[in-house]
Amino acid sequence: MREITAYILAVARTGREYDVAEELSKLEGVQEVTITYGTWDIVIKVEVKSMSELDRLVTTIRRIEGILRTETLIGV
Repeated sequence: MREITAYILAVARTGREYDVAEELSKLEGVQEVTITYGTWDIVIKVEVKSMSELDRLVTTIRRIEGILRTETLIGV
């Protein structure tokens, strides 16, 4: 079974982008965290073994203080 690669786009509370990025980088499955300008403040690349693991990780990310909204893109 191959790993699932997904990109999670996040909007962070103004001024919290770097704090949130630091928290995100500590999570298991998170491969890369990039702060961006535009509609999305942070792009998070993740690699997980299953959809249920992705679901748990997305839920964890959404609970981080400073995250306002996310959208998940699953690579094929």
